[in-house]
Amino acid sequence: MENITGVHIYYYMVCRRKLWYFINELKMEDDNENVSLGKLIDENSYSREEKHINIADTINIDFIKNNTLYETKKSKQIEEASVMQLKYYLYYLKRSGAENFSGEINYPALKQKVSVELTADDEKEIENICAEIRKIAALPRPPAPDKKRICKKCAYYDLCMI
Repeated sequence: MENITGVHIYYYMVCRRKLWYFINELKMEDDNENVSLGKLIDENSYSREEKHINIADTINIDFIKNNTLYETKKSKQIEEASVMQLKYYLYYLKRSGAENFSGEINYPALKQKVSVELTADDEKEIENICAEIRKIAALPRPPAPDKKRICKKCAYYDLCMI
């Protein structure tokens, strides 16, 4: 696996099994109402900004303004994954020679935001995560299910748990 994307990082943080399914092109989000709601919030937020900036089919930034990368999320339920995804974007840009960026996650429905910075420790963690993602991609079968509180809302729930 050569091209690790922001979605890979996000799914790694949420669920290794979901990541394996996604890598192996078992994509189930299209009909999921939670995913549809998130897309609707994204479409209706920050409409004045140039949105969905795709860089090398690796990172897809919601929008950039004044050297800040902005991501829009529906809820804070899996904030750790959102933060790591945004740190990966900062890491990717830094590795590509574009430094001095910061990040911000916006939760329009909650009227909240979270600032995100990339540290040297984050860079090491991202490198470890990328190595783990490559290991998961090489597995012949998905990792065992890991029941979490968020599973019932997941688009892959039926595939994993039933």
